[in-house]
Amino acid sequence: MNNPLIFGASGFIGKHLSNHLGSENRCFDIKANSASKICDVRKSIEIEGDSVSVLYNLAAIHKTPGHKYHEYFETNINGAENVCDFARKKNINTIVFTSSIAPYGAWEDEKFEDSLPLPTSAYGSSKLVSEEIHKRWQAEKPDERKLIIVRPGVVIGMNEGGNFTRLYKAMKSGRFFYPGRKDTKKAAIYVKDLVRLMVEMAEKEEPGAHIYNTVYAPCYSIEEICKTMAKVTDAKEPKLTVPACVLNMAASTIHLLGKVIGKPFDGIHPDRVKKLMVSTNINGQKLLDNGYKMEYSLEEAISDWWNDCNQEGLY
Repeated sequence: MNNPLIFGASGFIGKHLSNHLGSENRCFDIKANSASKICDVRKSIEIEGDSVSVLYNLAAIHKTPGHKYHEYFETNINGAENVCDFARKKNINTIVFTSSIAPYGAWEDEKFEDSLPLPTSAYGSSKLVSEEIHKRWQAEKPDERKLIIVRPGVVIGMNEGGNFTRLYKAMKSGRFFYPGRKDTKKAAIYVKDLVRLMVEMAEKEEPGAHIYNTVYAPCYSIEEICKTMAKVTDAKEPKLTVPACVLNMAASTIHLLGKVIGKPFDGIHPDRVKKLMVSTNINGQKLLDNGYKMEYSLEEAISDWWNDCNQEGLY
């Protein structure tokens, strides 16, 4: 598709999407680099240039915990409003919006695209409102405008710097143990599959509002993820399961100690530990039913990522 434009192009997914699309796309982010220009979506967007066929809106703050409560709303909601206003002014009729599974909330039951959203975090709430802002844009011209909302789980791949990277490092050092249980389901997708699907959806879908859970189907358990990572990389398969009560007490103590000494312990936060023990059981069957397929299984994804890192680690 000609003349795509990306907001949030300097982030993890944005960089992969930009690479996938090639040199024809125009990239913008609040943090400029050699491949993107500065644009703060919290403010009115004024960008001149050629017509745009598809707009990819990835701009957001997402690390949870990691920001003040109000910051999620200020960035994600204002960003959605300004991006949609920009699309109106420029007569852009296709938007691909990266939402999240966070609007479903942290609950054990299986979630489908039409499940009632019950966000349990500021991030999840802000993403849900952002979805509605994009839907309002599409509904203004329902026969002309195309909106694709993707709700990815944990997105893994090179330069992720998140959950799977921390998992690999902990497993390699022999410091990882199963938090509370082994059967916790964790919805995930490989970044190369995600960006390819986003581009494919922008081309394939008809005008309308389309929502897809972009996750492996079925979801993998934390035990399956650890076994696969140990099989493909040099990480060690964990054997120990630590009770939830012990983990919660330890995380709270370490977090409090970090506050007292003024030195936060990276990755150790009571909320993050609790998240480890709750399933993100997201159903991705709709994706398959509509003809979209993953090119990489979980094992193939981790293997490809491992090779991208020259088999020197996962980063």
